[in-house]
Amino acid sequence: MFKGSKTFRPKKKFKEGTLRHQLHKQASETLNSGLDLEKAVILPKGESKEEWLAVHVVDFFNRVNLIYGTVSDFCTEESCPTMSGGPQYEYHWADGVKYKKPTPLPACIYISLLMDWIDEIINDEKVFPPDSSIPFPKDFKDKVKQIFRRMLRVFVHIYYHHYEKMTQISAEAHINTCYKHFFYFIDEFNLVDMKELEPLKDLTKSLKIVPKSQRNM
Repeated sequence: MFKGSKTFRPKKKFKEGTLRHQLHKQASETLNSGLDLEKAVILPKGESKEEWLAVHVVDFFNRVNLIYGTVSDFCTEESCPTMSGGPQYEYHWADGVKYKKPTPLPACIYISLLMDWIDEIINDEKVFPPDSSIPFPKDFKDKVKQIFRRMLRVFVHIYYHHYEKMTQISAEAHINTCYKHFFYFIDEFNLVDMKELEPLKDLTKSLKIVPKSQRNM
């Protein structure tokens, strides 16, 4: 845990004794062992792909919450009037309910709505079945893709607008490691279109992250 960190939302936990809890524990032990992040994201042999995706949705939700929590006091409607990554990239919010059309919002409001939206999906037992004996819905991977695509935007915003603050509190190593892990995971399971990663392409290169399609070339 880095100094000055706080959670933006209550941390989600897995019920002990469940397959998801076991996979979460296995994934955490793999990361803590210092294993290459490229290998840490690979689906364990014999395990359910859907369960592996579900575990990592919650894990990354918790981590992104923690990371944004370190800069949330400095991300205000005045400092960040749009959800953006520099002048070139801007994201508008739509949820099909209150915001039926893509709507420009201050970054702090966008991210708050995003985290509420993810939280609601994670707690929807029709999408994330509470027991491994209950099948996942047919559109589960589509939901997961949408979650990861939107979580990526939080990384984009932080790197473009709050990275200096991250360095001031000595948290840059944490966000860089988290982003590398995030990248390798979405790349392993084709969860995000590469064009969505365009805002962070220079960062990706500087962190020596190699996409799966370019390895062993």
